[in-house]
Amino acid sequence: MLMLSCESSNLRVLVVDDHELTRLSLQLVFSVQENIHVVGLASNGQEAIEMVQCYQPDVIILDLQMPIMDGWSASHYIKAISPNTQILAYSSVDEVSFGQNKTKHNFDKVCKKDIPTKELIALVRQLGQRLGYSSFPEEIFKSA
Repeated sequence: MLMLSCESSNLRVLVVDDHELTRLSLQLVFSVQENIHVVGLASNGQEAIEMVQCYQPDVIILDLQMPIMDGWSASHYIKAISPNTQILAYSSVDEVSFGQNKTKHNFDKVCKKDIPTKELIALVRQLGQRLGYSSFPEEIFKSA
């Protein structure tokens, strides 16, 4: 679990994935975006829940298949302690699995891991706008 500093004027994002390279790559992508700040990196759902309690992120990019606690289970706990936190399920799980598990999750949006970077950034901004972060321009993308 890696905790990072946070500025209150930014959309606070928590990245949760068991693959270190994925976590660090997403941190890098979001670190060059205006008004988005990664407040932490977690490697499983249990760490994510602890970080939600401490840092109250606005948006969580949540992998589904992880050791210790997966994203399916973590989503319930996260919404129970922070109902306004927006959860973006970020996984290679196919859509058939989502259909079979509709009652087992609490995600606000779902995307596959092969999503283009600009679309992922746009999804995070869109989720932030649901929380009233209207100061985030939709079209501002800096190359990573």
